[in-house]
Amino acid sequence: MRRRDVLATSLILAGTAGTAAAAPSSEPAAPPSTNMLGVGLPVIAGGRVRNYIFVTLRLVLAPGADMAAVRAKEPFLRDGLVRAAHRTPLPTAADGLSFDPARLTGVVTRMAPTVVGRGLIARVEVASQAPRRRTGIRGG
Repeated sequence: MRRRDVLATSLILAGTAGTAAAAPSSEPAAPPSTNMLGVGLPVIAGGRVRNYIFVTLRLVLAPGADMAAVRAKEPFLRDGLVRAAHRTPLPTAADGLSFDPARLTGVVTRMAPTVVGRGLIARVEVASQAPRRRTGIRGG
C-alpha cells in the first residue's frame, strides 16, 4: 500500500472517531463542585487532643450557585468545622482513626446555610480521611 493511502485512511478514521467523541452524550452533566482539601480535625479523648485526622470534603453546589462565592467562604466553613470537632466527638471508634461520615457531613450541611448562603450547597461528601497517627489512641 502506498504511503498516501495509509495517511488518507488514518485521517478518515481519525475524523470519524472525533465526531463520535464530540457527539452529545445522553448523560446529564455533573453538577459543579469544589473541594475543601486537608482540613485537620482534632480527635479529643479524655480532654486532650490525641490525634488529628485530615479530611477532604467535596461540596456539591446547587444549580445556579456561584462557585467563586462558595470558595470565598471556604475559610469560614473550615473554622466552623474545626470548632464543631472540638465541641462534639466525631470519631467512629474508640481508636480515633476515622470520623463518622454521616456526622461529619451533617455538621457541614447544618453550618453551610448560615456561612455560605441558603441553597448554595446541595450536598457534602467525604472524599478522604487520613489520620496523622495510625496506631490509635492509648489510654490515659
